[in-house]
Amino acid sequence: MRPWTHLIRFVAFEDDQIHLGQLVDPTRDVGLDSVNGVPIYAFKVDGNVYNGRVTENILQVRKVCQALSQKALHRLSVSQLLSPIVPEECPYIRCIGLNYKLHALEAGMSIPTVPALFSKPRTSIANPYPGTINIPKIAQDNSSDYEAELVIVIGKSARDITAEQAPGYILGYTAANDVSARNEQMKTPMPCFSKGMDSSCPLGPVLVSTAIISDPQNLKVGAIYNSRTVQEGHTSDMIFGVCELIAYLSQGTTIEPGTIILTGTPPGIGYFRSPRIFLGDGDEIRIYIEKIGSLINKVHYE
Repeated sequence: MRPWTHLIRFVAFEDDQIHLGQLVDPTRDVGLDSVNGVPIYAFKVDGNVYNGRVTENILQVRKVCQALSQKALHRLSVSQLLSPIVPEECPYIRCIGLNYKLHALEAGMSIPTVPALFSKPRTSIANPYPGTINIPKIAQDNSSDYEAELVIVIGKSARDITAEQAPGYILGYTAANDVSARNEQMKTPMPCFSKGMDSSCPLGPVLVSTAIISDPQNLKVGAIYNSRTVQEGHTSDMIFGVCELIAYLSQGTTIEPGTIILTGTPPGIGYFRSPRIFLGDGDEIRIYIEKIGSLINKVHYE
């Protein structure tokens, strides 16, 4: 039994139960497939996100899958994609603001000398499509915004570690949308409330291991709003890289397994566009990260 490389949490057609699974075809963008109705298959993963093992020899199956019928393969069909990390597994969501040079430039702000940290409650976690971003009444004021972000998921407790040691503490990477109520954000220097509303942190569609993403500073990051590309960035533009962030946050502080770290957003957010763009009822927002795929959500006004 092998460790997973592309982990999804999903509801299976076969039994209508929630499972962990390894994508049968990790080359597919399962976020797009879920929207387009393309069948998604996964080998069941035994255990949890930290110690799960795939129930098939993936390499062997790939060699013979063309010669086998679907029924001969020990796999499940995906009915619905869920967030790869659920609130019960997440002790803390830490977020880094203003962490792309070009984003700082569009905001007209100085490059920070230390990471700008804020947090979201774990109740902000939401599922990929058909999961929705539910905008509460307080944010239905033409100010709800999107932010495409690479996410680090911590796999084991880390404290006082170096940047060189940091890769050994990473469980994997996924995508997030840091949904923000800008009018509320501008009322205070602390953004926790404006960025912490329920379903303001969609995650997914897949958790990709460090065996696949060995260099997190070499990934394209973007956002598509109602079929229009609005963010195009690259993690090489980060002010503080992934390993540097983990080392910084671990100083005198234990980072627990399941901690989610949002690493900042590239330029192109709605607030700084002309004219401004905001998430409206019924809109679609897609977050894309290279090697992870598309996190897609519809917007729903409560």
